[in-house]
Amino acid sequence: MTILQALVDLGIGQETLTRMVGVLVAAYLAAWFVGYVLTAVVERIPHRRISIKIFIPIARVLIYGTAAYLVLGPLLQLSAVQLLAVSGLFGAALGFGLKDLFAGIIGGLVLVTEQPYQVGDKVTIDGDYGEVTDIDLRATTLRTPDDSAVSIPNATMFTANVSNANDGQPEMMVVVELAVTASVDVERASAIVEEAMVTSKYVYADDDHRFAVLVEDESYYRTIRGKAYVADLRDEFAFASDVTERSMAAFASEGIEIPEAPVHVSEHC
Repeated sequence: MTILQALVDLGIGQETLTRMVGVLVAAYLAAWFVGYVLTAVVERIPHRRISIKIFIPIARVLIYGTAAYLVLGPLLQLSAVQLLAVSGLFGAALGFGLKDLFAGIIGGLVLVTEQPYQVGDKVTIDGDYGEVTDIDLRATTLRTPDDSAVSIPNATMFTANVSNANDGQPEMMVVVELAVTASVDVERASAIVEEAMVTSKYVYADDDHRFAVLVEDESYYRTIRGKAYVADLRDEFAFASDVTERSMAAFASEGIEIPEAPVHVSEHC
């Protein structure tokens, strides 16, 4: 016996069931349409991208919440015996694997209310790093640097660490690491990295967004870490590549040697 047939046997008519399915389909289409329109709009105004995209998951919660109210309305009018039977069906459904779905929905509601990250943020969730492109009631979608879409159940936020690189702001710090041999003029090498950062077309610097160059001694070489902000977080890798290429070219022209070990570039702080 299917769940739909069981609901019919409990006194919920075919017309009511059809209306309930129609409400759910309409809610899905409405949520998709709102997300599509808002995404299309914000891509034309990059400086307001994150602040506007936050309304996408909020709109979805409102749409699905209204749909749930309309769907559950007929059930709330059942008798006590019928409600007990429906509760049994609901419990059985959870037992057959829907508990993960409901855990994801609860996680989605927490995400919308507490906002540990928003659509458009650069985050690391359970080891996966990328831009948050979508938050629905079940999962969060990340677009990785390799342009792969990673779907992470919202319930993961209850058990995994979440790192937010920009915290809702369009600006984001990017850290570029370069290695030089221990015998070189480290002050000159640091000056080269600093110049490459501050002259990059992607950099964003003011009193609240400062840049810095740090030097760390390793066993056989020194690591120069340049830290600066980009105006648009989507320029993260373009900035890191720009600074690295121009710094390496200046190193070569001034005879600053790099160790044989591979140079490491850290894309985000």
